[in-house]
Amino acid sequence: MPVKVLMPALSPTMTEGTLAKWHVKEGDTVESGDVIAEIETDKATMEVEAVDEGKIGKILVSEGSENVAVNEVIALLLEEDEDESALEGADTSAASTGGGDSAPTASDAKEEKAPAASGGDKPAPAAPVSGGERIKASPLARRIAANEGVELSGVSGSGPRGRIVKRDVEAAMSSKPAEKSAASEDKKSDAAPAAASAPAASGWNPDLTGLPEYEEIPNSGMRKTIARRLTESKQQVPHFYLTVDCELDNLLATRKQLNEKAGEGVKISVNDFIIRAVSLALKKVPAANSIWTDKATLQCKKQDISVAVAIEGGLITPVVRDAGSKGLAEISTEMKTLAGKARDGKLMPEDYQGGTFSVSNLGMFGIKEFSAIINPPQGCILAVGAGEQRPVVKDGALAIATVMSCTLSVDHRAVDGAVGAEFMAEFKKLIEDPLSMLL
Repeated sequence: MPVKVLMPALSPTMTEGTLAKWHVKEGDTVESGDVIAEIETDKATMEVEAVDEGKIGKILVSEGSENVAVNEVIALLLEEDEDESALEGADTSAASTGGGDSAPTASDAKEEKAPAASGGDKPAPAAPVSGGERIKASPLARRIAANEGVELSGVSGSGPRGRIVKRDVEAAMSSKPAEKSAASEDKKSDAAPAAASAPAASGWNPDLTGLPEYEEIPNSGMRKTIARRLTESKQQVPHFYLTVDCELDNLLATRKQLNEKAGEGVKISVNDFIIRAVSLALKKVPAANSIWTDKATLQCKKQDISVAVAIEGGLITPVVRDAGSKGLAEISTEMKTLAGKARDGKLMPEDYQGGTFSVSNLGMFGIKEFSAIINPPQGCILAVGAGEQRPVVKDGALAIATVMSCTLSVDHRAVDGAVGAEFMAEFKKLIEDPLSMLL
């Protein structure tokens, strides 16, 4: 029996990805450990290695295919004693669901975990047959359709291989007035008035009337993820902002001296000092290193600093782990490695998942000051502007200093104003007295 090559889950939250490139073709012989394909997620492009040895019998998902579900069969591998005849009638579902239905996808599995509405819910009916052809739909989609009186034969599926999932049924429900049963109306009359149901999520579709000629650039998986996460953050996280101006002249002088004495290949940047200062300030004010959950506020014991890196098509935040225990040279070397991997699309999930605090620096682009959007589930993000010469008052006299404006965006659920202010005071002190970072 041919061996199934499945779409891998490259991170705990991955449900689908793009099969960016095949490194093999049908008929090629592969051994365990050979790179056979490249998978593009919303964060990076990663190589997929063969687990078994054999000959590529059939490629089922073509190069460049998007929205390929985790555990979907992407190829069939012939074992040593098999030939092409073994491919005839081979099962290409990731798991047998009975009745000819396609294997459930990761997103379908997530739907199935959703709690059923209480009272009067019908069990998920068997897949209906239309014109002699079985309609492919997830059990949850069938149950919702049965409860709401939606005919699946008239619903277009957006899941893998045209499978109908929950969102398709909801879209069909929103496109026509819902037909309420007499039993539903009786229940409503006894119950408290329900809140108006929210419109089905249909995406952001602004009025484009009057626009000049334009080029339509399809949104990548990364672009869609950025849009979704930042929209959720601004809508659900109560942001407040704290800004301080930091004088940089001592830091720039210290940086110059350190780089003159540093070993070959080490060149400390202002951003490395900022990461170091943030991590030390978090050690002194650990309450600022917190994450909100409905059950408890999580105060993190290590300073894992996510640093925003601009890449083609978006940005990503690789993490400097336990930055509070690392010196400037180590932080500098690690950041160069992470930034290079990010721009090459070679970051692994462990390189960008699980940060406790974010830093976004636009100073190199000449931006004086800005406010960043919090990167959930983190509680804070520091936005760093450009260092520039400004007039300042010192000992009652006017002077010129190199000044950098930094703005902390704070999740007020996890971090109070006084805690945020205390953190910013410690950060400013460290930036303006860089020798204290070396102790």
